[in-house]
Amino acid sequence: MNADTTTSTTVLVVEDDAAIRMGLVDALGFEGHHVLQAIDAPTGTEAALRSNCDMVLLDLMLPGGDGLSVLKEIRRLKPDLPVIILTARGREADRVRGLHLGADDYVVKPFSVRELLARVQAVLRRAQGPAAVDHTTLAIPGGEIDLARREAVFADGTREELSDREVAVLAHLSRNRERAVSRDELLRDVWSVDPKRAGQSRTVDMLVARLRDKLRDTDTPSVIVTVRGRGYKFGSTV
Repeated sequence: MNADTTTSTTVLVVEDDAAIRMGLVDALGFEGHHVLQAIDAPTGTEAALRSNCDMVLLDLMLPGGDGLSVLKEIRRLKPDLPVIILTARGREADRVRGLHLGADDYVVKPFSVRELLARVQAVLRRAQGPAAVDHTTLAIPGGEIDLARREAVFADGTREELSDREVAVLAHLSRNRERAVSRDELLRDVWSVDPKRAGQSRTVDMLVARLRDKLRDTDTPSVIVTVRGRGYKFGSTV
């Protein structure tokens, strides 16, 4: 990682396992990040909300509460603060809940330092600003998506806030609406992750599921359409 993306970044590590926590502190420090530490849910919540950290690495199993509660409070008061959740292998339900609550990514334990640093770099890069978009609004059944304001606006007057990454996915799909976009392409162009290193990641599918919920596109999806064996396509024709 180059100095421009690391020297001014502060990462909060919320992890109760001392060996894992210190390994993360050392690795992040070696990359040039300033690192804050918290060992339980209450101090993690306080540090995330009161410090000027640029990212949170958040374990889901914490003393004094749980990581999902910490994430929920962060999203309530600091909706744009990037969060990567750290979760034990086999706890898929927790990963899904974390992504639905707005986590930017997740890393499954045990993880390699190389993988973690790549994901940290990718999330921080995205957080520097929303991806450029070709259209400011996208028509959908029952409303429209305002990419500039990062929200979906419905005919009944309700609004649904969208994350920067959700906007980036929608923008990429809309720019390429004449074809299906593969999961590998989305990982590469939106997540800035090498698909070969991502393995069997379900990150894209989970974000699409969350987007469909927000866009009321769940029963028979027509906004984000699954093209079997090929990926996803922006399918709204209204």
